Amino acid sequence: MEEAIQKKPVHIFIPFAVLVTVLFSFLITAINKVELKPFEVEYPAEAFIAPSFKLPSLSGGTVDLKSYRGKVVFINFWATWCATCKVEMPSMQKVYDQFKDKGLEMLTISVDKDQSLIQPFMEEYKLTFPVLLDPESEVAKKNYKTTGVPETFIVNKHGIIVHKAIGPRDWATDEAIAAFAQLVDQS
Repeated sequence: MEEAIQKKPVHIFIPFAVLVTVLFSFLITAINKVELKPFEVEYPAEAFIAPSFKLPSLSGGTVDLKSYRGKVVFINFWATWCATCKVEMPSMQKVYDQFKDKGLEMLTISVDKDQSLIQPFMEEYKLTFPVLLDPESEVAKKNYKTTGVPETFIVNKHGIIVHKAIGPRDWATDEAIAAFAQLVDQS
């Protein structure tokens, strides 16, 4: 029976073993030369809890983000001098009008130092959504690490950031409206 089993010559495997050893050596050398860094995600980002804040409102009083748990929150950092903010605000107003009574809160945060410009701006563009005041950009820079305006964070009912947008968007597209509808309908 042993004679029926043919033994393969060992010398066939030697080149293969040498090749594997050389490749493994190159891999080990390459790994040792690579500087490994921890996985870095710039916070806040999607899938993170939205940083808490309390800010004064243009209409008076103070707004605490924690009080909006259970609602979808549209957080937008902007300024009256920002040309691209002016471009996206009409679409934001459409979203606000459509969803304000359906579980979506819009908190727009002005980083204007001259707060006397904000109310005339809101009137000129016929904007009715709430405006919070962050003239020193403390919440914008420290909590949300914004790099400019506009920047928007969409927060789900559980306080988790589900979308981060840097720069202007048309928030009233059919796709965006469908996404907001889905968010407000989720439990």
